[in-house]
Amino acid sequence: MTVIDANRMHEIETRYPEYFHRSFRQRFGGLMILIATLLYSLYAVWFFDLPKLFAEAHWDRVGIYLSQWVSYDVQPEFRIGDDGSIDIRYPRFSPLGDNPHPDWLVNNPDGSITVSISGTGRSVTVSKSETIVTAHGVSVPVEVSSGAPKVVGPVPGWMTVYDDNVLADLGFAGNVSISVDRVKIRKRFIGWANFIFDTQSSFFDKPVGEVVSLIVSGQRIKPDQSNLSLAFDDIWNNSEWQHGDVWTKLFQTIVMAFLGTLLGSLTAFPLAFLAARNITPNRLLNQILKRFFDFLRSVDMLIWALFLTRAFGPGPLAGSGAIFLTETGTLGKLYSEGLENIDNKPREGIKSTGAQTVLVHRYGIMPQIVPVLVSQTLYQWESNVRGATIIGAVGAGGIGLKLWEAMRTNANWENVAYMVILILIVVFIFDAASNALRHRLMGTKAH
Repeated sequence: MTVIDANRMHEIETRYPEYFHRSFRQRFGGLMILIATLLYSLYAVWFFDLPKLFAEAHWDRVGIYLSQWVSYDVQPEFRIGDDGSIDIRYPRFSPLGDNPHPDWLVNNPDGSITVSISGTGRSVTVSKSETIVTAHGVSVPVEVSSGAPKVVGPVPGWMTVYDDNVLADLGFAGNVSISVDRVKIRKRFIGWANFIFDTQSSFFDKPVGEVVSLIVSGQRIKPDQSNLSLAFDDIWNNSEWQHGDVWTKLFQTIVMAFLGTLLGSLTAFPLAFLAARNITPNRLLNQILKRFFDFLRSVDMLIWALFLTRAFGPGPLAGSGAIFLTETGTLGKLYSEGLENIDNKPREGIKSTGAQTVLVHRYGIMPQIVPVLVSQTLYQWESNVRGATIIGAVGAGGIGLKLWEAMRTNANWENVAYMVILILIVVFIFDAASNALRHRLMGTKAH
């Protein structure tokens, strides 16, 4: 065991004072940061009143919206006449078309109609005097012959009785609303209804094999148009999913992002040389341009889009202009800061040979700044694809406006899901493309 005497200890303390004579900040800095973070978190909980917010949130709507993203419903309505007849009606734009004959609806010999809600034993049988709802292992009769519907027997928890109707909640499978003269059923299906062909198409409700046979070798449905061309027109002009309009708006969004970023980078590039202190030794000009960049980027892209839609009207021009103004400020700042951080030795060496200013910039500055320019510009480009979607919601064109219209109806969530998936695919593709292009231009290997 080695014993260190007082002199040796004093020598070690003198040589390494940072370990033996630590400041208050060094000793308690980590603890103070932890305490400050905890206090700020408690303040945020109080300021936003998070307990009340979570308690009053409509969490049930999350499941409803998510289910509507991946499903659709059919809403048959059974009207009971005074003579006991039952008339079946569907909404005007039913996914089943104008003349539906679903296999889950059965006409019984006694004149009643049975609707199978799902494959788990849920069903509804409608007759002139009563409606029987079967779910969760029990059958509940509801009399409809008197002035108001009346549940026979105990009322289960999944059924609610009102003054003039009875509502049976069958979960994801759907629901049933029963009144004296009518029964409305909402039956839910997994998937997207009529995604390829709508109910007006000549190919609607035909098996895949038959559609392929008609396109490849079948007799023309319309004498003046081939079946392949007709099928493409029906898909492109699908009235429910509007594929043609959605894809056109998506292309507008991509063009807006590309054009705005391109014009912004071309404008910011020469201005950045004037804003960089080490390139242009004019402090007044440097400050004016830097404050100009700050002004352009301090106004959010969404606000620029609002201004421009008022000036030029709604459309992609306003969106491209908003991206252009924002990117001029953002890229101008990034480019000028990149120029101010270059190594001046190569530049001074070339300048000492008597080379012209253009050559000094070309060989002394550009090799150092190109990686920064490429990296930042490509990142802003892929970021603006997402940004163009947001500004489209305020009238700047593109798929953002289409997405906002679908969300505003609060009924077309499957269309919302379709457009969100398209946007995600485009963002993923642009991210991969920009990474590949960045590595190729900078001469590095992608991982």
